[in-house]
Amino acid sequence: MSKVHILKEDVISKIAAGEVIERPASVIKELVENALDAGTSSIEVSLQEAGKTLIKIKDDGHGIEHDDLEKIFLRHATSKIEKADDLYDIQSLGFRGEALYSIGAIADVV
Repeated sequence: MSKVHILKEDVISKIAAGEVIERPASVIKELVENALDAGTSSIEVSLQEAGKTLIKIKDDGHGIEHDDLEKIFLRHATSKIEKADDLYDIQSLGFRGEALYSIGAIADVV
C-alpha cells in the first residue's frame, strides 16, 4: 500500500524552510536522516572522491514501498505529514518532501 503522497498547497505554504543541497555533506545528512526516520539500526556510508562522484547509503530501515518509488523524487512528496495540523506534532527529522527532490535534481540517482 502506498504511503507517499503529494502535500496539499495549504500545507506547502505553511512550510517556511526549503531544503537546499549545497555540497556532498548535505546529501549525506539528508539520506542519513531518512534512514533514521525509517527506523534503521545500522547505516553504512560509502563515498568516492569525497562524495563528488558517488554517495551510497545502505541501511536496514523499513524501506520504501515499491508503489512509492516513482513518487519519492517529486517535490513535496512525503510519507511523514498529510495536513497542516501535522506540522505541530512532527516526530521525524524530515517531513517537507524537499530533500530527495533536491538531490534528484542535481544527481544521477540509481
